[in-house]
Amino acid sequence: MNQKKITIHDISRVLGIDSSTVSRALNDSDRVTQKTKELILNKAKELGYQRNILASNLRTNKTQTIAIVLPRISRYFFATVIAGIEETAQEKGFNVVICQSLDSFEREKKIIHNLIANRVDGILISIAMETTNYEHLESFQSLGNPIVFFDRPCHLDNCVNITIDNYTASFKATEHLILKGCKHIAHFSGKQNIDLYKQRKEGYLGALQKYQIPIDENLIFESNLSEEDGVIMAKKMLENPEIDGLYSSNDTAAISAIQYLKTQGKKIPQDIAVVGFNNDPIAAIIEPSLTTVNQPGFEIGKIAANQLILQIENKTSQNNSLILNSELIIRDSSNR
Repeated sequence: MNQKKITIHDISRVLGIDSSTVSRALNDSDRVTQKTKELILNKAKELGYQRNILASNLRTNKTQTIAIVLPRISRYFFATVIAGIEETAQEKGFNVVICQSLDSFEREKKIIHNLIANRVDGILISIAMETTNYEHLESFQSLGNPIVFFDRPCHLDNCVNITIDNYTASFKATEHLILKGCKHIAHFSGKQNIDLYKQRKEGYLGALQKYQIPIDENLIFESNLSEEDGVIMAKKMLENPEIDGLYSSNDTAAISAIQYLKTQGKKIPQDIAVVGFNNDPIAAIIEPSLTTVNQPGFEIGKIAANQLILQIENKTSQNNSLILNSELIIRDSSNR
């Protein structure tokens, strides 16, 4: 019997138990007594039975697979979110597929179409920096599949957003620089079609207004916030000798800016105080260590996965969007 693939019917025949009962036992149904369940499971193991996942998926019209679509797996924040998602998914019996858009709209679109073709049950997504059109996501939704947005909120109908209070976090980061004596604060902003970066810019502007510091649009630099962008924007900063502070919407651009400014003879924080965002591990070990905003990535991942799986299992259809708190971690780069 071990020569061929063992089926439910083989177990049924050996034990003299109806095949429907065997099937229920293997699916941990409450309709089978614990004693019978153990008998069937032990015999299945002895015979080398392997569950036919594909057949089960076809019966239930579910693949027990969810997808994570995010800009870059290499970013520490996203790695912590993935860890939270995977822990929750495993507990709930779901497999996880991870895809990265590299902040490209075209790449994100192709990923979503592939996920539709592969019939994943739901998607957790932090949208690409270039994304301004959501038809590809609406196509996925139109099939009755749920989407949960994390980190970068998006306001499609019937979608959940799990994020932090970006306005308040940015307000506090900018206020910290003001209280350290900075009067001409540059801001590295992400693309304004992304709500997250819009909110961070608004928080920066709100702090300037509170302390009656004139808003100068020439001090706001918009980019994809890559390492290279950090250097390019730092060069532009040096064209204005009055700049004495920098609040960056991520650590990546902040750190590369610090490294470039130091090569140009600028002292951090004496000449220019710097605050980043994300609390990447390198922020604590660069010289000077970087003041930054810490986000609860693992918690965001767990909550986002739980919300998605609740929708997949039809246990909820209401909007359970959540805004979590963050923390400003003060280090040497701003401690004048």
